Amino acid sequence: MKPITKQSGKEAAFTIVELLTVMSIIVILIGLLVPALNRVKRYSKEVKQKAQFHSIDVAMELFNAQWDGYPDSDARDETGASYCGAMKLCEAMMGQDLLGFNPNSHFLRDATDLYPDDPDEENLKTRRGPYLQLENANAYTLMSIYGPATGPFTDPNSLFVLCDVYSRRMNTGNKTGMPILYYKADTSGTTHPTKDNSIHIDASTNIYDYFDNDELVGLKKPWEAGVDHILHIEPERFYENTWNKNITTTDRPYRSDSYILLSAGFDGEYGTPDDIFNFEQ
Repeated sequence: MKPITKQSGKEAAFTIVELLTVMSIIVILIGLLVPALNRVKRYSKEVKQKAQFHSIDVAMELFNAQWDGYPDSDARDETGASYCGAMKLCEAMMGQDLLGFNPNSHFLRDATDLYPDDPDEENLKTRRGPYLQLENANAYTLMSIYGPATGPFTDPNSLFVLCDVYSRRMNTGNKTGMPILYYKADTSGTTHPTKDNSIHIDASTNIYDYFDNDELVGLKKPWEAGVDHILHIEPERFYENTWNKNITTTDRPYRSDSYILLSAGFDGEYGTPDDIFNFEQ
């Protein structure tokens, strides 16, 4: 006669204590994983940004070889119109209309005769470049980034800048990065003020002039509607960040014989610790 096994009517299940324990472990693991993933994401973006700078560096050397010099980065053009380093960089690399650089350019804000709305074949034949591929240049108008309220920059729909890789949704509805700032070195300059001495904004002595892009940096945050906070780089912070601390005998900046490129970095704000330059700090 087979023994009769007595079966319990209860089914095996997790207790509430066991469930809470497992959930707590999952929460802890997520808490450890998310910051690590964020660090990886930020690092990958930084690598991508440096790769973009490398592409611009190569293109700038082509420009330099062809025209025997880098483009100026003064805050204004010869007529006094606001046309800063970031815009002159884009014109040199792409042309004001992204169809190539016109060799007759004096980097004037209003150069409609050189970059007409409907360029003919003869005009296009005189162009050089673009020195960057249009698809990868991240060239956007100020209108696309900031909208019509662009301070001293009139007609923002025709002013192009190269933007960094840290794209975000702007108030305009467009997803773009922030403008890449460009500063040309004055090789006749001899000084680079740091926190240890007074700040003298004097083009005749400073190797770099922080004001080259100050009017553009002074525009409001384009991703926060109704926020009056103005982006701004203090002179002390600019010179401190570009100071080459490997040289101990005098205050000298990085790339004192060429130019500096600056990305606002992950936070989109210039003059903060996560700024990225085209040199190793």
